[in-house]
Amino acid sequence: MIQIPGSVRDTFQVQKELGFDGMELISPSDLDPVEVRRASEETGMPVHGVVDMSHWKVRLSSPDPAERDQGVAILEQALRDAKAFGGFTVLLVPGKVNGDDENHDHVWQRSIPAIRRVLPLASRLGVRVLIENVWNGFCETPDQLRDYIDEIDSPWVGSYFDIGNAWKFAPSDQWIRTLGHRIVKLDCKGWSNTKRFCKIGEGDIDWPAVRQALADVGFSGWCTAEVTGGGRDRLAEISKHMNKVLLL
Repeated sequence: MIQIPGSVRDTFQVQKELGFDGMELISPSDLDPVEVRRASEETGMPVHGVVDMSHWKVRLSSPDPAERDQGVAILEQALRDAKAFGGFTVLLVPGKVNGDDENHDHVWQRSIPAIRRVLPLASRLGVRVLIENVWNGFCETPDQLRDYIDEIDSPWVGSYFDIGNAWKFAPSDQWIRTLGHRIVKLDCKGWSNTKRFCKIGEGDIDWPAVRQALADVGFSGWCTAEVTGGGRDRLAEISKHMNKVLLL
């Protein structure tokens, strides 16, 4: 989303100047971990985690066992990439409701064993797997997502709670109170009941209620902008809007 030319260090430095506190990268990536670490150290911008960018296409919920095996291997590489960049989490979408051979029960039953396969590696690396709530037909209520995470039953698995995605199904503050301590990180975007996704701070999300719920559950962690990016002016706008809604 950062559409600014220059080196990795240049990119990190611009984000620092715009008021961001850290970076989230993607996996797989062609970035050199040594260069990323150097940029992070020189700018004071930590890489807090990565996003598994293959989870929609190569799904842990696939009816094909070979595809699930491939998804596990990709997730393991994302864990290694996160560690190499200096991060401590991987964002994961665990599957997709995709027809009769990939329904809600299938996603639940197939993805949990797959995630459990990577947990020994996650433990050795010190990198957590965080489940994002998205529009994939899966766990569309806070109770379902809570129970899904609890069934995995691992300190290495938690919630990457998307404030905007949740609002389509129930108020975001309701999700926060239900998920509670399971929330490790946040994704931030705006949501309008009439216009769908919108700029952070615009639309229908009750941000004071969100802030209160986060305070009530004792949340303290990273919040990442998951919105359309752009050049310096657009990124400065995103930083300003995040600071406003989160009272930073």
